[in-house]
Amino acid sequence: MRFLSWKEFNICADLISKTCSTKKLSGVYGVPRGGLCLAVAISHTLQIPFLETPQINSLVVDDVYETGVTLSRFREIKGVIVFVWLSKVEPDWWNAVEVVKKDEWIVFPWENRLSAKREEENYRLSRFPSK
Repeated sequence: MRFLSWKEFNICADLISKTCSTKKLSGVYGVPRGGLCLAVAISHTLQIPFLETPQINSLVVDDVYETGVTLSRFREIKGVIVFVWLSKVEPDWWNAVEVVKKDEWIVFPWENRLSAKREEENYRLSRFPSK
């Protein structure tokens, strides 16, 4: 289990902001729930609008790429740039600040650390029920 800190969050947001600082972006959209914190931070840093829906030439951010189901709906938006903090697979059409192991359980700074172990157990049971 890996616990991420707000310091690591700030480093991630800064890296995405610096990478995108020369792009002409219509704004930044954060995928609920995990991408919202990143989107707000990047919106302030780049001084671009925080978007309620992704638009042409927008930046879409999320906390983690696991299966691709969530982010696949943004792939065809013209000029969209997609960033995730962590990716559990090597990036293809999206960008990742860091690639981690598929089975690594991540606890983001905004998540409840006390319930993390239980949440991990429930998740694994729902994906791999015992026979």
